[in-house]
Amino acid sequence: MNALILAAGLGTRLGKLTADRPKALVEVAGHTMLEYQLRRLSAAGFEHFVINIHHFAPKVRAFLEENGNFGLDIRLSDESQLLLDTGGGIRRAFRLFENEDPVLVHNVDIFSDTDLGALYRGHAGSGADATLLVAHRTTSRYLYFDADGMLCGWSNGKTGQVRSPLEGFDRTRYSPCAFQGIHVLSRTVLPYLDSVPQEKFSITDFYVDNAGRLRLRSVLQDPANWADAGKPETLADAERIIRGNQ
Repeated sequence: MNALILAAGLGTRLGKLTADRPKALVEVAGHTMLEYQLRRLSAAGFEHFVINIHHFAPKVRAFLEENGNFGLDIRLSDESQLLLDTGGGIRRAFRLFENEDPVLVHNVDIFSDTDLGALYRGHAGSGADATLLVAHRTTSRYLYFDADGMLCGWSNGKTGQVRSPLEGFDRTRYSPCAFQGIHVLSRTVLPYLDSVPQEKFSITDFYVDNAGRLRLRSVLQDPANWADAGKPETLADAERIIRGNQ
């Protein structure tokens, strides 16, 4: 099984913790975020990895070399020349996998008790182009899904913006969910990714723009055991989840 770890980014929300290292090398519960994700994904049955890097990229390379890639098949997608955002980063990294299997995409700073192997296998048997892990939690930006769990639109509570490729979209008729930073993509998505003219673009924007053309399926997660450790105040939540997964 294939897994892409999105480790690129400036890590600015972590303040001084990323003054001399990338977010991926910030420690939680005694280990770097990157090591934790690699070990967790490997234990779930994932065998082939791509990690996208940018901020302090040489430090990530050195860390992996010093640890012998943790005995795993790991390739790097280096965005040091241009940070490609999530969509552009996924598009570039996809081609570093040598098989046609779907790819699980996992943000390096997301911690949860999700059964990642089951999520991957469920996607593979669903016929969907992508499967997004979502939850009913408060956020400023919601994705909207129909009764069949398919993506139909998006809203930004701060700006009041609502977007959907569906004519006459009325968000009150759909279920609002928050994206959990974990998703699975099949190769069927690649031609649509390739049609985006910009090098740098958001995967969320891509999903919303293509909701009328692709089958973008949701899987609902309990938000209680999930944390975005991209902020100092949520590192304790991530540590709690790590302890629970041990």
